[in-house]
Amino acid sequence: MGTTQLESVPEPKYWHLRTVLTEALDSEFTVGEILPNERDLAARFGVARATLRQALEQLELEGRLQRRRGVGTTVAPPRVGVAVGTEQHAWPGAVDDGWQPVDSTLEVPPATVAEALETGSEQAVHTVRRSRTTHGQPVAAELLYIPESSVPDLSAIDAPSGAARARAVLRDLQRLELEGQDSAVELGSARADDARQLDRLPGAPVLVVTTRFIADGRTVALSVATYRADTCRLTFGDSGGVEIQQGPERRAS
Repeated sequence: MGTTQLESVPEPKYWHLRTVLTEALDSEFTVGEILPNERDLAARFGVARATLRQALEQLELEGRLQRRRGVGTTVAPPRVGVAVGTEQHAWPGAVDDGWQPVDSTLEVPPATVAEALETGSEQAVHTVRRSRTTHGQPVAAELLYIPESSVPDLSAIDAPSGAARARAVLRDLQRLELEGQDSAVELGSARADDARQLDRLPGAPVLVVTTRFIADGRTVALSVATYRADTCRLTFGDSGGVEIQQGPERRAS
């Protein structure tokens, strides 16, 4: 590889470097190929390593690159297509929604969740953990918070722990009449637990979809689903549902 010096440009240097790196990814590298180390890349483009890191982080956010534990920075494959919330009014687990129950425990939720559920700050709620994979690749992890008052008939004896208990909580939740739901999407950073489940590094960009489920005029469940930003592209249809679609183009979500 030759040496390319960046000339003075009006746009931020890291953004111009991002454009140059994109051209290099398209012409010189293949999917899964490991990029040279930061020192060599910074020398090639005549920039400080801090500038290089900014450009690499931007390309990771756009889904062009992946940072992998013990491997380094590699060229990312195309984003996979995964349907999310295709039914606007459906309980989680009510249909084959692609999620796999992992576990369910009784624990005190974060303060913001307790506020949304209108439970006491020290009151434990059912916390259902679910995961989602596509083509064998982890793409999302979910925490579903359900107050005990939403599932009063749940029998702990029938389903003491694990995935069986998670399914029992979801099954009991479906006895309520769902009046509506609303979702919000925001960009976030992977926490340690999310990163471990999604095979990402802590702090990697993720898309967080928060959904409130409403029945009896109140929030009876709250879902916080974390998606890999390098894997998923969210689109919104006329039905109000949220989908992740596969396409040939690459763009920031």
